[in-house]
Amino acid sequence: MLFSEVLGQEHIKNHLTTSVDAGRIAHAQLFVGPEGSGTLPMALAYAQYILCGNSNGENTGGNESCNLKCKNNSHPDMHFAFPVTTSDKVKSKPVSKYYMEEWRQLLEQQPYGNLFDFYKLLGVDNKQGLISVEEAAEIMKSLTLKSYEGGYKVMIIWMAEKMNSACANKLLKLIEEPPKNTIFILIAEDEEQIINTIRSRCQVLHFPPLAEEAITRALVKNFHIEEAVATKIAHQSNGNYNKAADLIYHDSEDIQFEKWFVFWIRSAFKAKGNKAAIHDLISWSEEIAKTGRETQKNFLNFCLNYFRQALLLNYKADELVYLEPKSDDFKLEKFAPFVHDSNIMEISEELQDAIYHIERNGNSKIVLTDLSIKLTRLLHKKSQAS
Repeated sequence: MLFSEVLGQEHIKNHLTTSVDAGRIAHAQLFVGPEGSGTLPMALAYAQYILCGNSNGENTGGNESCNLKCKNNSHPDMHFAFPVTTSDKVKSKPVSKYYMEEWRQLLEQQPYGNLFDFYKLLGVDNKQGLISVEEAAEIMKSLTLKSYEGGYKVMIIWMAEKMNSACANKLLKLIEEPPKNTIFILIAEDEEQIINTIRSRCQVLHFPPLAEEAITRALVKNFHIEEAVATKIAHQSNGNYNKAADLIYHDSEDIQFEKWFVFWIRSAFKAKGNKAAIHDLISWSEEIAKTGRETQKNFLNFCLNYFRQALLLNYKADELVYLEPKSDDFKLEKFAPFVHDSNIMEISEELQDAIYHIERNGNSKIVLTDLSIKLTRLLHKKSQAS
């Protein structure tokens, strides 16, 4: 991938290329950034820059055969590991090498995509994936072999926070003292979930959300839409190019999430002393519980963000509000006064607890029903300021 194809993040591009040109390449690096900020495309461009001996800040002019292999994501010295799970294709002990076809498809079509996009490609969006101890064994095996082309070997571990403790502990020594000319690039959205012993051995680079201008330019160039439309979508995407692309295609899961959210909020408002509304909340919990755990977690994170946006609007921080509800009969301005100083912390804690329990295989129906009943109480709480 060319650095010019990576959106924005110019200071990070300059830092990475300058360090390679000067011969200062850290053997273990951790790229941390929110979804859609370009951590994976940057890792691909950086790995190509190292492997192909490119210079002057771009992936041209070096070994052209090597550049072509990297462009097709088929360079034998560029290795990948990512979260996987069992499927119709792999019944037990799944590891990344069994899903390379789908992985290359993601890199080709959606390099800014998220874990949920990848699971949809695998057809396992109802499951939770991880990077297992079997994957650690595969990583060790592939990196102990000599480099095919006699130069560097690069191991890119995507969504490194999905490593379980057995995998992380097995890789610890290898990351600390890798074989000669071996580079680890770990990519994560939440570095707090990576064990400290791994983090402390990596040089950490933090990626900010993309600037609206960078997303606008990319949308105009890649989707041939008017600049005014692109600007509006860029604002709604909140620095996430993957979300911006979803909004173009009307393919965003947020559309379905908003329908669920609106029904949930309305039922919770009515539920105080209303048996019928309580039944609606239980039915809603059953419906959401039928979806996969990744969908449930994504939905609850969507809700968390919706409440935060409502709070910002309530306290007149309009310039920070990017959310625009798609429902004609649900207005953020009317909902905002119900999210305030007296309930936002509790709402946030309850949602995060629900995500925690679902991630650890708690009974989704019970978790969501409990959350719904608590939300009913919290939404009727009065603000201390009023």
